[in-house]
Amino acid sequence: MDTLKDMEKFKTLTSTYVPLPIENVDTDQIIPARFLKATTREGFGDNLFADWRYEKSGEPKTDFVLNNPTYSGEILVAGKNFGSGSSREHAAWAIAGYGFKVVVSSFFADIFRNNALNNGLLPVIVSEAFLTGLFENPPHATLTVNLEEQFIRNNENGKTESFDINPYKKECLLKGLDDIDFLLSNRDKIEEYEKSRPFVY
Repeated sequence: MDTLKDMEKFKTLTSTYVPLPIENVDTDQIIPARFLKATTREGFGDNLFADWRYEKSGEPKTDFVLNNPTYSGEILVAGKNFGSGSSREHAAWAIAGYGFKVVVSSFFADIFRNNALNNGLLPVIVSEAFLTGLFENPPHATLTVNLEEQFIRNNENGKTESFDINPYKKECLLKGLDDIDFLLSNRDKIEEYEKSRPFVY
């Protein structure tokens, strides 16, 4: 699936998830450098994890999780230290373009985490124990991610953890706004503030 759209409002999501129990997944593994020539976000989902997902012939690798029909959903659950490596924003584009709305891990590279938030993709940091429990769940287990109340629940065993998020980015996700949209939504307030400032020659 390749469903990248304008940012949508995010409040609560309950979904099955795709487990990727691999640590230190870097941005070149998420979207290989040869696919970075495009200047728009469309189509990157087709090449998400391309070297793991496809043979050189273009045939899908049957042993890779994205090619396993047992697993699906709008949540990607990844191993520790996800999104390390280069600062390419294309990694977030590819994950969102594939159709994921949330990525769960016990640690994210800071630049990837910011790129994800800027593109409507919610990175949720959980404890190592909680993450291990997700990888131990059977196929078709579900997660609930509540952004308003900032918690994630493993619906298989009922365990819940809270997660942190920048308040500004939280507001943007709840309202479905990127940085420019957020500024435009506050145009009246900005103009009013500018009028109240003393004029300086």
